[in-house]
Amino acid sequence: MLIRAAALLGFFTVALGAFGAHALDGRLTAEGTDWWHTATLYALPHAAAAFAIGLSGRGGLIRTGGWLMITGAIIFAATLYAMALGAPRWFGAITPLGGVLMLAGWACSAFGGLKDRA
Repeated sequence: MLIRAAALLGFFTVALGAFGAHALDGRLTAEGTDWWHTATLYALPHAAAAFAIGLSGRGGLIRTGGWLMITGAIIFAATLYAMALGAPRWFGAITPLGGVLMLAGWACSAFGGLKDRA
């Protein structure tokens, strides 16, 4: 399931990145364009990392880390995409939650790797 979720996140991130670069070219404010780019910049590597975790077959904290990365990337990117498209700026208050979840995903994966080594 983690592999599928990561692949879907990667697919939609690439699609939305292309949509923003082509279909929305000139339609977003400068700030909206920055938000769009930032959403794509953060979501894609987290999708790839979660995909790799899924392929590794590892469980425990490492697998939990992959799910945290996916959840965090979705929240982070979705709020930025929404604001770029005109959602209220208070959505920006939700964005850091996604960032914290992505960080927690990396931390869980790191601790899981250390635990396996011990």
